[in-house]
Amino acid sequence: MKVVIFAGGKGTRISEESHLKPKPMIEVGGKPIIWHIMKMYASYGHKEFIICLGYKGYMIKEYFLNYYYHNADVTVDLSNNDVEVHKNKAEDFKVTLVDTGLETMTAGRLKRVQQYIGDEDFMLTYGDGVADIDMNHQVEFHKKHGKMCTMSIVQPGSRFGMLDIDENNVVNSFIEKPKEDGAWINGGFFILKPSVFKHLHDDADDIMWERQPLEDITTQKELVAYKHDGFWKCMDTLRDNKELNKLWETNPKWKSWD
Repeated sequence: MKVVIFAGGKGTRISEESHLKPKPMIEVGGKPIIWHIMKMYASYGHKEFIICLGYKGYMIKEYFLNYYYHNADVTVDLSNNDVEVHKNKAEDFKVTLVDTGLETMTAGRLKRVQQYIGDEDFMLTYGDGVADIDMNHQVEFHKKHGKMCTMSIVQPGSRFGMLDIDENNVVNSFIEKPKEDGAWINGGFFILKPSVFKHLHDDADDIMWERQPLEDITTQKELVAYKHDGFWKCMDTLRDNKELNKLWETNPKWKSWD
């Protein structure tokens, strides 16, 4: 399946980095997080990507336009500008980079790439989240129920430990970063039928994908939840970025490739 990636937001909650580069280009383990996301999909055979650009989108374009050289050893003869490439590590990705506007909301971004998707089911995700989701199983789940939209749902861990304290202030138990109280949230990994575009109206540029379109699909009983109870992490803040970098060095649970 083709994979659409939202990569146009301003990333204001991680402004320490995003004032210099778009959020999907913030690095984890020396690679932009969007690279990690694409590697996740590619490890399951999904290697054709459509990236919705916006804020500082030129930086994402430059990254992929120069990917071949950035990931190789090169010899440059400055006298005649000849370049010899050695040990290239290019990926077998096909990447379509689409300028979907600076202020466009996510529904509008999706609508603006419709022409590149065609008439087949496709995948959709955000340019800031990783997980150890089994994409083969999710695809099977999507095909089995036959609904318009499959949305992964997750139970994120709390940022803080939870204490059970008795009347004398003695701690009976301590749980480090427990799951929230049974609440499931949007995990950000979708599989969609092309009929979803009928829910993206002319005013889609001003609408979030997660609002009117998903609400309409839900009303029509065409939204199905795929429960993912494994690892999931969204890079919203600098703290999240530091946690992901630490995990990359110790136990990168989302790394589904060799």
